[in-house]
Order: sequence, then C-alpha cells, then structure tokens
Amino acid sequence: MKSMCAESVPKLSRVILSEEEIQLGVNRLAKEITRDYKNKNPMVVGVLTGALFFTCDLIRRIETPLELDFMSLRHFNPKTPDSSHVEITKDLENSIEGREVLIVEDLVDTGLSLHYLCQVLGQRRPASMGICSLLARPKLRLVDLPLRYRGFSIDEQFLVGYGLDFQGYFRNLSYLASLKENSKASRVA
Repeated sequence: MKSMCAESVPKLSRVILSEEEIQLGVNRLAKEITRDYKNKNPMVVGVLTGALFFTCDLIRRIETPLELDFMSLRHFNPKTPDSSHVEITKDLENSIEGREVLIVEDLVDTGLSLHYLCQVLGQRRPASMGICSLLARPKLRLVDLPLRYRGFSIDEQFLVGYGLDFQGYFRNLSYLASLKENSKASRVA
C-alpha cells in the first residue's frame, strides 16, 4: 500500500454512529451472546483486521467462558467480488472440531467473503457456527448468510472508523464516519 501525504488523506463527512451508540450496540450483542452461549465455551473467531476493535470490546463483555482466535482473508481482485478470489492469509491456531464457533465480523455487505469463510470452517466440523457482525448492508447481500447477531443495519455509504479503514487510515477512530463525496471508494466484503 502506498503512503499518503497528509494533504491527500480524505476528509470525514459526518459521524454515522457515535462511540456511545457503538458501545450500546456492543453491550446488547454481548448480552444476547452470553444468554445463547451460556455454559458452551464458544470459540470466538475474529476476522482481521477490521473486526479487531469490535471483537475485543465484545468479548470483554461476554459473561461466559470462551476462547479467542483470529483469521485474516485477502481478496486477489476487489473489483471482482467472487469468493474464488479470496485466500486465507492467517489461519486459526486451534482446532474447532466439535466446538461452538462464533465468527465476529466488522461489516457484511455482499457476504461473499464470509460465505467462503463459513465453507472453509464448516469443513472442519464444528458443532455449530454462528455469525456476529457489527454492521450489515442487507441491500447488497448476494448470498444468504445466517447472521445470528447484527449490531446495526446501514446503507451503502462508505464508512471508516472503529476498525474500518480507507487505504489503512481511520481504523483508530472510536466512532464510525462517512467520507466526503470526493473520496469515493468501494469495499467488497
């Protein structure tokens, strides 16, 4: 990735979800997960890098024993939203065979990457597999996914912050914001 000079970093347009709104959503999701996974010792699988902040905040609020692992995916050609153009760049450290698995994702729009990940993990014979996503864009969904837990439904605008980025920038924001119109970008997930 090329480095941008300070003048070329896009400007933010407006806050879409404040830090407080995000944390209220995380609290709600954690309560639902605690209820559903009580005494099940789930394996939480965070999808890097975008879901890192969400995963960390979420698991600190889940009140049942759990284990944590991470995976990372890479798209060969983001202009072609096809799951055959996805590869795993960081795999799980632990076996999920016979385990209750909860995948934690930052954003689900087309669903193709997550569908690919579910197929890969499904071959490893977990006892069950659920999905928790902070954000979902149902209008862009191309595949049916069983999103058990959803924080917020959003429209098609490009968001940054709380783990989401634009060319590596803005992940560190504690809130979610849209970019100014002249910063057109696309994200395929």
